[in-house]
Amino acid sequence: MARSSRLPVDRFLLAIVVAAAVALLLPASGVGAEAVTVGTKVLIFVLFFLYGARLHPREALAGLKNWRLHLTILAFTYVVFPLVGLGLHLFSPWLISAAVLPGLVYLTLCPSTVQSSINFTSIARGNVAGAIVSASASNLLGVVLTPLWAIALMNATGGARVGFGAIGDLALQILLPFVLGQLSRRWTAGFVAAHPRLKLVDQASIVLVVYAAFAEGARERIWSQVSAIDLVVITVVCLAILAFMLWLTWMSATRLGFDRADAIAIQMCGTKKSLATGLPMAMVLFGGGSVGLIVLPLMVFHQAQLMACSALASRYARGEAGEGTR
Repeated sequence: MARSSRLPVDRFLLAIVVAAAVALLLPASGVGAEAVTVGTKVLIFVLFFLYGARLHPREALAGLKNWRLHLTILAFTYVVFPLVGLGLHLFSPWLISAAVLPGLVYLTLCPSTVQSSINFTSIARGNVAGAIVSASASNLLGVVLTPLWAIALMNATGGARVGFGAIGDLALQILLPFVLGQLSRRWTAGFVAAHPRLKLVDQASIVLVVYAAFAEGARERIWSQVSAIDLVVITVVCLAILAFMLWLTWMSATRLGFDRADAIAIQMCGTKKSLATGLPMAMVLFGGGSVGLIVLPLMVFHQAQLMACSALASRYARGEAGEGTR
């Protein structure tokens, strides 16, 4: 247990950072850029097909018995977080520049993670079954809710705009493969479950998406719009959002009468934002040179949530172990 509760920066996160750095220094151009674009679309299709093959819809239906828990977690992910994103406009442009605001808003619209939400809930000795259902439901709903929120909220408030033509791209690159994955589970679910190395396809897809996004930003010179102060603001705002949501989820769960195990699941699932799902969605929804800047806050938030929740999960586990020895 002590080993599993430690979550240092892993090779996957290092690969993401390296991909971004390489894209800034050596952005693909000409035929190379076209090849990256085609490769990105193909891998995004494969990525969401695998998501569909992995997620069992019956898990979400079976878990509706604990509807208060799941509704609370989904409310944090798709209501409270977007309201926080909407509230960020109060700090623009005097604190948050117009260049970085869309990325911070998009961060609040993404679905929760699956694997890390479940892992941290398990480490903290929370309601693992509830975390599995809620995290899976969040991703199932996120395929539809995140794009709808992006179209409604980001278009209405200015900044980065999501064209309605993106709906067609979204249907072809995300919804279609996801549905095909769901429909093919009878033949593919066992194969996918038996081959954990397929996770490398997920990771390769995300690394290529990061490279493509940052390379496109470099070609369009979008990074000249971002100052060192903007980068500091992105980091501070991400940390502030994370701290606020960690406090709010725990406080709300306690006030609503949930027990400790459920409160842990609510906090661990209700404060996460998925890099694995959010990055490909951003690539489809936004495109253009600004996509690299839009996904930057999500990358910062992702690493911050891993470190913070790792520390919290370990503390909760030690606290329960201490109580058990009294």
